[in-house]
Amino acid sequence: MILFELIPYDVLRVIWWLLLGVLLIGFALTDGFDMGVGALLPFVGKTDVERRVAINTVGPVWEGNQVWFILGGGAIFAAWPPLYAVSFSGFYLAMFVVLAALILRPVGFKYRSKRDSQAWRNGWDWALFVGGAVPALIFGVAVGNVLQGVPFELTPDLFSRYEGSYYGKFFGLLNPFALLVGVVSLAMLLTHGAAWLSLKAEGPVAQRARAIGTVTGLITIAGFVLAGLWLAFGVQGYAIVGDVVTDGPSNPLYSEVVRTGSWLSAYAARPWIILGPALGLLGMAMAVMGLRAGREVSTLLWSKLGIFGAISTVGLTMFPFILPSSLDPRSSLTVWDSSSSHQTLFIMLVVTVIFMPLILAYTAWVYKVLWGKVTEADVTDNSHSVY
Repeated sequence: MILFELIPYDVLRVIWWLLLGVLLIGFALTDGFDMGVGALLPFVGKTDVERRVAINTVGPVWEGNQVWFILGGGAIFAAWPPLYAVSFSGFYLAMFVVLAALILRPVGFKYRSKRDSQAWRNGWDWALFVGGAVPALIFGVAVGNVLQGVPFELTPDLFSRYEGSYYGKFFGLLNPFALLVGVVSLAMLLTHGAAWLSLKAEGPVAQRARAIGTVTGLITIAGFVLAGLWLAFGVQGYAIVGDVVTDGPSNPLYSEVVRTGSWLSAYAARPWIILGPALGLLGMAMAVMGLRAGREVSTLLWSKLGIFGAISTVGLTMFPFILPSSLDPRSSLTVWDSSSSHQTLFIMLVVTVIFMPLILAYTAWVYKVLWGKVTEADVTDNSHSVY
């Protein structure tokens, strides 16, 4: 037996679907509070020192947190090539806007305190706001469009032909349902950033973060419920008809896909996936209560659970679909027909088993070393060595 055949092809596909979810959730849990802090910066800090306190709560860790973003993109490229080709091409302008906003963050961190000018620093503070708020919003908008299906079709030779209003037209992405999901995403990461500031900052910065986080947490809960109802009763779902081949070649055109009444059919078929939205609502509700009560560590953990539940809800609801097509349902990409080869997935899994624990161990060590609050005295006493 060839070594990679030790794990069946369909099992490897599910493993890599799960790992893709782990990487995306890991990005939201870590870099998410970085973006949240950036988006909150002009509002939680009223003086230059207060804003520097907020910045330095994420200053030592933001670069490491972005590893999850890079790993997620790499996993899509290597494990799900059709998904990478269709999504990165179709959402090109949206991704360009995200990257441009993300580029503002390192520049803002590095240059903000290089000049003792209030106008200079205020400008970079708003740049950091853009670098945090815009990606959080657009990531949610992208998810909202994926849930509705995006207009692409595959030719017989598996080239993608783009039509419709979404591909090639950025503003076509900004439909009402997608904007609602974008607001939920932004509010969720603002709450996560507030929970982080509550843990890592003191005084007025932490107090303002708790007040704002309470409001954004309630917005997250209300928006999540509204988006769920809209998805259940106002957005058509997708289903594979006939026999499902789980270990066949990666050719989406071999499957027969139809539109269904709604995504609710997924919950009828797999009732246990209700755990996703339940954990999302529970985590956010407890995070709001924790912010109101001034709890710190538990609030951040509850916020993480809420994010885990919200993102899991999307993946579990759509399974086995990864990128449905509203233009040609038969071209929809699923777990069973959009992966790399059996051997490629096996080799990637071996590499992941070796290196993922190292990344987790290093991340845990960094957070342990940097544990503790950032105070105004830390900033003023080390003005030339901190952000």
